[in-house]
Amino acid sequence: MAAYAALVSLMQIFDQIENHPTPPISLDKKQVETLTETVIFLQEFLEGYKSPFADEDEADPLEMRIADAVYAAEDVIESYIVDQILPAAPKETVDQIIPAASEDEMKWIGSNYGQKTTFANFYESLTKVIEDMDLIKKEVMEIIQLQSVGSSTSSKMMLRNNSLTSSLPKLSSTTMVGFDDIMLQLMDKLTNGAPGRQVIPITGMGGIGKTTLAINVYAKPLITHHFDICAWVTISQQYNSKELLCEILSQADKEEKGQSSNLSEDKIGLKLHKCLSYKRYLIVLDDMWSIETWEEIQCYFPEYGNGSRIMVTTRLSNLGSQLDSNYALEMKFMDNESSWNMFCKIVFGEGSCPFELENIGKTIVEGCRGLPLSIVVMGGLLEKLEPTIHCWVSVRRSITSLVNLENDKHCLKMLKLSYNHLPVYLKPCFLYMGMYEEDRKIRVSTVIKLWVSEGFLKPIRGKSLETVAKEYLVELVDRNLIHVHDFGKTGNMKYLKMHDLLRDLCLREAENERFYHVVGHSPQDTCSQRRVVIPKSTSQEEILDPMEYTVHTRSYISQHKRVQVLPNLRLLRTLLAHDRWRSPPQNYSLRKISKLVNLRLLDVHSTWYAQLPSSINLLWSLQTLIVSHFEAKQIAPFEIWNMPQLRHVNLWTLYGRSHLLNPPSDSIVIMENLQTLVGVKNFKCDEMMVRRIPNIKKLGLSYMGTESRGEDYCVNNIERLQKLESLTCYGFTRGEFLRKLTFPHSLKSLTITMIDGRMEDMLEKISALPLLQKLKLSYGYFTTGKWETVEGQFLSLKYLSLEHLDQLECWMMESSHFPCLEHIHLKWMYCLEEIPIDIGEIPTLKSVVLEYCNESVVESAKRMVEEQEELQGEEQLSFKVEVWLTKENKELQSLANPNFQVI
Repeated sequence: MAAYAALVSLMQIFDQIENHPTPPISLDKKQVETLTETVIFLQEFLEGYKSPFADEDEADPLEMRIADAVYAAEDVIESYIVDQILPAAPKETVDQIIPAASEDEMKWIGSNYGQKTTFANFYESLTKVIEDMDLIKKEVMEIIQLQSVGSSTSSKMMLRNNSLTSSLPKLSSTTMVGFDDIMLQLMDKLTNGAPGRQVIPITGMGGIGKTTLAINVYAKPLITHHFDICAWVTISQQYNSKELLCEILSQADKEEKGQSSNLSEDKIGLKLHKCLSYKRYLIVLDDMWSIETWEEIQCYFPEYGNGSRIMVTTRLSNLGSQLDSNYALEMKFMDNESSWNMFCKIVFGEGSCPFELENIGKTIVEGCRGLPLSIVVMGGLLEKLEPTIHCWVSVRRSITSLVNLENDKHCLKMLKLSYNHLPVYLKPCFLYMGMYEEDRKIRVSTVIKLWVSEGFLKPIRGKSLETVAKEYLVELVDRNLIHVHDFGKTGNMKYLKMHDLLRDLCLREAENERFYHVVGHSPQDTCSQRRVVIPKSTSQEEILDPMEYTVHTRSYISQHKRVQVLPNLRLLRTLLAHDRWRSPPQNYSLRKISKLVNLRLLDVHSTWYAQLPSSINLLWSLQTLIVSHFEAKQIAPFEIWNMPQLRHVNLWTLYGRSHLLNPPSDSIVIMENLQTLVGVKNFKCDEMMVRRIPNIKKLGLSYMGTESRGEDYCVNNIERLQKLESLTCYGFTRGEFLRKLTFPHSLKSLTITMIDGRMEDMLEKISALPLLQKLKLSYGYFTTGKWETVEGQFLSLKYLSLEHLDQLECWMMESSHFPCLEHIHLKWMYCLEEIPIDIGEIPTLKSVVLEYCNESVVESAKRMVEEQEELQGEEQLSFKVEVWLTKENKELQSLANPNFQVI
């Protein structure tokens, strides 16, 4: 996996150099062609390679050799880039730089720090790398030849030992505690419903209880009596259709056992079809991995309208939808009560937990995070130990490691099966998620920027790398390897989370393959690591000691309160310091940031000195620039406009906005890659700017006192940005500016915060935007005191937020005016007398939130809920209302009910 990620990354370096308008170096054409040919060959090999070490706790030596060879190529190329861009380094001794480096590292440092590399030396070093990779290529070709010979003799016999069970798996003695409801749902789907043959998919992550549920239901007397024929098979990742059909046939007809193995696949299938004809049958296909499996065998299951069923368990949610979205059952994590009941059943049988162990036990169960497999493992462990406080406390202290230690043959193997089955392009993406701390909410937009900067996303023609990353995240979610923690108001994934056991799997695999190193997680040598992660809990000594001797680091990702760029991180690509608005702030300076010429992502928060130097354009491949700080004023250099690789720029401050200097008028650099520009004060969108940023998708702008300055910021040209999807506009300004402000029809999200701005000037233009899904209006005023919507407006709007809109007293609308609206948020609407009663009739409505509005608004919302409860039923109401009360109207708490939450 690390090898494949490295190969893709190397190809991206070639592409960057070749396509950059001012490349920092020139490469020998013949060397590039040779390397490219080898890299593509090895990529294609790894895409189909089945490692013999996949089930072991160690990295594949061949893959690590490939990775090391590619890393050497990157080191040679990127070191030469540094030497060509920066002046010669001062004559420091190697001992001063890295006093504890190894002999090989001393040689590397001496050749790269003391003097500039000549082209002759660079050419020679790259030649040596090419020779090493050619040797690996020859070895791989021999492997391919051997595999070709083996496959011709073994035909399609790729089943693992015991991949198909000849009988029902052994039924666990543990009952399905906490799963009564879903068990009844499944039994109802099996015995009732449509008479036609139905496929019932059961989906969920590894270890969540899909197979256990299926086994328990399969063994119920009601089920065995209801069906004439029952058969159960477990499918391997690399299944054999013929053996699969043969196994089902042998269970359907006991006399057929072993009689049909010499027949062709089609003849076995026809015999199975005949055996099942006119019978009501139940077939369980356990652990299915692809739709192709079903497509190959479904024709042999006859349809006679007699209530036959096919039950499929799978970890892939999208596969469940493909099989039958109407009949699918999704397994969820267990709640605390069910988890505790299951745990007690395993440890104490029919007895109860001793009082003195109850609190410790519940802490242990909480650590299992609702995953049944983890609960079973922990219960089985504690069942064998003495039920004493001392024993249980020792387990609680190391719960995660003990779960996995006891689970080498169960939990970890099952979870690693999911990892092994991943396409090679998804493996680095999945492992990358493990660098986040336990229970950490993982922001989707940050993950996408990191993946792009790391370089392991293989480009796909016609798609941006951000689009590719989003598709990969969706695929990981569909495979139940990560979970969506929070959706945005328009339905997009906003935050993700990962189960602790899966995170632990990521950490193990990442350390084995040297994909990244989490400081404090294991005592590995940091010097050889390409990526270093600093958790928030890391001590200052743990940070400085290993980081002082780091040579090869490309990514430095920290959640720690103090981060500093060390002088030997000359090859760094990714620098991310998560510490947004922490107090006290980080002591972080950007004065010397331009020495890190290979940086692709710079994301630094909460620094007192965050002034960007004019030499920032030395960062020839910078893609993401995020600098947020406490200073009220910051001037960003115009050199930013000469950095064509930039994709995302965010310059927000806590007390103000950054003034990005206007670009030079004598030349235009087209910023084709730029998608995000946020935190810019008094942005001038003139003709030249429209040409510079043709593909901008997100703008965050502020305008302060524009009328008093008499300047024309050409905001009427914003509508010419035809790919703009999100616009945030903030400022102290009056009517003339708002009347000029126009919007492109591509806009999906709009936030307008205008102190003293007249909202009537805006709403007519906003309501006609055909794709607008999210609208936030703040701090403007209505001169008429009234807002009346009409038919045909806001056709796509899903989320509406109104905040502090002075003088808005009356809002008139009909439910048909907002045909897609799902969420309404009203905050500090002191003048508004009531919300429109027709809001409750919007069929798509899911929530209404009222924050600190006056008493009459709260009471009108209550009347709306009561009216809809009468029409829809109290338990069937399609939306909820949440009310935040001011101190003056706390007596309204008595209005609360399940559909009307009062806080």
